[in-house]
Amino acid sequence: MTPTTTPTQSYYQRTGGNRYQPTAHAGGAWNAEEHHFGPLAGLVVHALDRHRAARSANGLVLARISYDILGFLALDECEITVESIRPGRTVELLEAVVATADRPAVRARAWFLTALDTTAVADTPFEGLPPPGTFTPWAMSDLWDCGYARSLHVRRRASGRAGRAAAWVTSDVGLVADEPSSALASFVARVDVVNGMAVQQPPTKWTYPNVDMTLHFHRRPEGRWTGLDTTVSFGPAGHGLTSAVLHDANGPVGHAQQILTVRPLEGSHR
Repeated sequence: MTPTTTPTQSYYQRTGGNRYQPTAHAGGAWNAEEHHFGPLAGLVVHALDRHRAARSANGLVLARISYDILGFLALDECEITVESIRPGRTVELLEAVVATADRPAVRARAWFLTALDTTAVADTPFEGLPPPGTFTPWAMSDLWDCGYARSLHVRRRASGRAGRAAAWVTSDVGLVADEPSSALASFVARVDVVNGMAVQQPPTKWTYPNVDMTLHFHRRPEGRWTGLDTTVSFGPAGHGLTSAVLHDANGPVGHAQQILTVRPLEGSHR
C-alpha cells in the first residue's frame, strides 16, 4: 500500500478496532441523517488494505470490487469485518461487511489477482479524458446539498444531453483521521458521485439511489483526481443504470456500474 499524506480533515474517525464514526463530510444527498455511500466505499477499500497489510505480502492487486447496499445507511458509527472467502497464491476473494447497530448494511466482495508485467500488450480502445484544467469548475453542492458534495472539488463538462457528462473529482478531505490511506482507497471514495454527475431528472422531483456498485480495474489508478465519463439511463419500469469509464490523469483505468431504483420524490424509501 502506498500511503498518501494524512489530511487535517477526514470522513471518519476510528473509534477502536474496526469501528469508525462518520463526520459531517460523509452526509448523504436525499436525507441529512443518511450516510453517503461514496466515502463508505473508499473506507471498505481502506479496511481491505489494512487486512491484507497485516498478513504476509502475496503481491496480488485489486481487480474488481462489488458492493450490495442492504438498506438505509444511517450516519452512525459502523464496524467493518473482513474475511477471506477464497484464498490463493494467484487469485483471492475477500468479503467485507459493514454493520451499523449490529445490522449488516453493506456487503462487498473483492477479487485480487496476481500482478504480471504485460506492458508489451497493454492497450485500451477508450480515449482518455482531457485534463482537469480544461473542464469548468462545478459547485456540485448547488444541486446536491450534502456534506459529501461540499467536501469535493469538481470540474465538469456537460454534453448538452440529459444522462451524459464527464467530470474530474478530487478532495482535500482524507478517509480516516490521523491515518494514511492508499491512492486506490481515496480514488474509490470519489466514484459514487457518478450517479449525480449526469442527471436524467432533477433530484428535487425524483429519487434514484443506487442499490449496488461494481468497479472493475484493468490498471491501478494513480494521483489525486478521479475521472468519470458517465452515462445514466432510466427505463420505463422504475429502474435505471449508471455506467462510467473511470480515469486517472494517465487515461482509463476501468469501469463502474450501478443499478438504480427510480421513484418520484414523494413517498420515496429504500
